[in-house]
Amino acid sequence: MPRIVHFELPVSDAQRAAGFYEDVFGWKVQSWEGGDGYWLVTTGTDEPGIDGAFISRDFAPQLVNIIGVDSLDAYLERAERAGATVVRSKEEIPTVGYAAYIRDLDGNTVGLFEPMGQPPG
Repeated sequence: MPRIVHFELPVSDAQRAAGFYEDVFGWKVQSWEGGDGYWLVTTGTDEPGIDGAFISRDFAPQLVNIIGVDSLDAYLERAERAGATVVRSKEEIPTVGYAAYIRDLDGNTVGLFEPMGQPPG
């Protein structure tokens, strides 16, 4: 069963947000070279949980949860059949995997992620 594997938190100032989350929670934040305005957030390894990223509020005004799937194409098709709208088509994240974004029936943006190493689908 697909589960949430990553989060994307929209921020208006990534450096300010990084300072806040580092000070309050001890999270590690770094700009990701492969993504324009994309900051990776490491929340730790001592307890169960997931890591995430800061994204621009221009992309999504609310928290975006990323769901791991074994076939991005199949889940995009299922989501569209169920009434979702694809807001960002499948794209490769070099050496990492494939991602796409949908808008669900309530207007929430949800990311789908297929890790590299799976047969592209």
